[in-house]
Amino acid sequence: MAESEIRLYPYRWVVLAVFMLINVVMQVLWIAYAPVATIAAGVYQVRREDIDMLANLFLLVYLPVAIPAAWAIDTFGFRSAVGFGAVLMALFGVLRAIFPASYTAAVIGSIGIAVGQPFLLNAFTKIAALWFPQKQRATITGVIFLSLFLGIGLGEAMGPGMVAGMGLARMQMVYAVAGVVTALLFLILARSNPPTPASPPGEEVRALVLDSFRRILRNRNIYALALALLVASGIVNGVFTLIDGLGKELSLSSSDGVLLTSLLLLGGIVGSIIVPAVSDAIRRRKPILLAAVFLGVPATLGLVLGRGLAVEVVCFFVLGICITGVVPVAYQYGAEITHPAPEGTSNGILALVVQAAGFLIVLMDALRGVFNNSYIPSFIGLAVLLAVSGFIMLTLEESPEMDRKSAEREPSVREA
Repeated sequence: MAESEIRLYPYRWVVLAVFMLINVVMQVLWIAYAPVATIAAGVYQVRREDIDMLANLFLLVYLPVAIPAAWAIDTFGFRSAVGFGAVLMALFGVLRAIFPASYTAAVIGSIGIAVGQPFLLNAFTKIAALWFPQKQRATITGVIFLSLFLGIGLGEAMGPGMVAGMGLARMQMVYAVAGVVTALLFLILARSNPPTPASPPGEEVRALVLDSFRRILRNRNIYALALALLVASGIVNGVFTLIDGLGKELSLSSSDGVLLTSLLLLGGIVGSIIVPAVSDAIRRRKPILLAAVFLGVPATLGLVLGRGLAVEVVCFFVLGICITGVVPVAYQYGAEITHPAPEGTSNGILALVVQAAGFLIVLMDALRGVFNNSYIPSFIGLAVLLAVSGFIMLTLEESPEMDRKSAEREPSVREA
C-alpha cells in the first residue's frame, strides 16, 4: 500500500448504523412522555408540569456529565464509552417499564437514561474521524444528526397512537425492549477502530486530555463559534418549546403550529444532508457557517414580525436549514480548529453549549411578563445577538484541515 493511500473498510457502515440506531432510541426515550403528557400525569397522579420535568431532566443532567463523557470517549475509546451510555439507556429504560405506574421510577429512570445520553451525543465527530476520510466527515456527522430528528419524530408520532391502543405501561415496555435490543446490537457489532486509520499517518495522533482542554480554551475561534451556536440553538429550541404561546401571538391555529414546527424539523433534516455535503465538496467551513448565521437573522425576524401563514412557512423552513442543518458543520469545524485536541472533547464542549441554550428558554419565559406577555421582543433580541455573533465570526480562520487539503495533493482513498 502506498504511503499516501488510505484504506476504507465496508464495516464502517455497520458501525455507523448501530450507532445511529441507539441514538434514535435515546431520542425516543427522551421525548416519550411529551406527546402523552396529560395521560401520563393521570397515570402517575401528578401535575402536567411534573411530566414536562422528565424531559427537562435531560438538560439538567447533561450539563455536569458532558465533560466527563467527552473525557471517557477520548480515554477509553469510542466503543467502550458509547457502549456504557447504551447500557445505561437500556437498564434505566427497563426500570421505567417494570414500574409503569410509579412516578419515582420514572424520575430515576429518566435520570439514568439522561446520564447515558452525553456518551452518545459527544461521539458524533469521533466516529467520523475514526472510520471516514477527511473529505466525508462533515457529511457523516450530518447523517448521524438525522438519527436525532428521526428519534424525536418517531416518539412524537408513535406515542399517542400506542397509548391509545395499548396503554402507557405497554408503550414503555416496547420502548424498553427497543433500548435493550439496540444496546446489544451496538455492543456486539460496534468496533472502536478500523484495522488501519482513515487518516494519513500522524493525523490520528491526538493530545492528552488535559492538554486538549488547554488548547481549546486558548483558541479564540471556538468562543465565536460557541456564541453563535448558543444563540442559534436558543432560537430553534425556543420556537419548538414556546410555539403554543408564540402561535397565539401570531394568530396561528394549533394545526398551523404543528405544520410549522414540522417544517422546522424538515428543514433541519434537509439541511443536515445538504449543508455538510456542500461544505465537504467545496472544502470550506467558514463561508457555510457565515451564510447560515446571516440567513438565520432575517428568518428569525420574519418568523416573529411577519404575518400570514405563507411567510411563516418560508421562515420556519429556512430557519431549520440555516440553524439546525448547519450544526454538523459547526461540530466538524470545532474538531478541526482544535486539532490535536480529541474529537470527543471538542464535540462535548460544543454539545454542552447547545444544551445550555435551554436556559435561554427559561429567560424568555421570565421576560414574557416584562414585555406584556409577549415572546416576540425576546426573539428579536436573539436575532440581534445572532447578527452580532455573525460579525464576530467574520474574524474566524478557515479550518486548517480545509486549507491544507486544498493546498496539498489529497491521499488516495480506496475500499479495503
